[in-house]
Amino acid sequence: TSLICLENTSNRGGGSTYKLPEIKEIKKICQEHHLKLHLDGARLFNALVANNEKASQYGAVFDSISFCLNKGLGCPVGSVLLGDKVLIQKARRIRKVFGGGMRQAGYLAAAGIYALDHHINRLQEDHHNAKLIGAELATLGWVKSVFPIETNIIIFEASGGIPSGSITAMLEKENIQVLAISPAQVRMVTHLGITDTMVQRTLEAVRRLQL
Repeated sequence: TSLICLENTSNRGGGSTYKLPEIKEIKKICQEHHLKLHLDGARLFNALVANNEKASQYGAVFDSISFCLNKGLGCPVGSVLLGDKVLIQKARRIRKVFGGGMRQAGYLAAAGIYALDHHINRLQEDHHNAKLIGAELATLGWVKSVFPIETNIIIFEASGGIPSGSITAMLEKENIQVLAISPAQVRMVTHLGITDTMVQRTLEAVRRLQL
């Protein structure tokens, strides 16, 4: 073993987060055993907003960090890798070996800069919307359980052997896109494109489901 990887927020953990004190304890273990610590921070800023933490605090702990500019930040595409000069030089070479890279990437970079300047604080709106939907789901008889909701991901499990595929198909007819992640579990995500009106329509739609 040479590397420890953490995911923040945790996708299959329903958007749950590692808190900074927990991360620092893991860092101590890494230092004791001469291990590098990497953060898969696909939704890093969701975690920062939820826990009232600063990006600089993460930069002081991790040897490398990756985060997405799409998803919660609302860019059409894009991901950023952070690390020291040696790591980034090696990463660029490996990217080229795998055929990665893009010319005229300035438009995407501009979108990413705009998102970092304007779309971080508003993530709390997504968290609020996710909690509203999760609270409603928890009241429904056909829902067995809902994962605790910290950020913008909702994962719930259907009761009584109801297949998750049936739920996704019914919601698709309502123009609500969700994902079946197991035979009984469904994943929903709130983001920049989800308005208050859409949230209310989702609440009404799940109430109407006959399962």
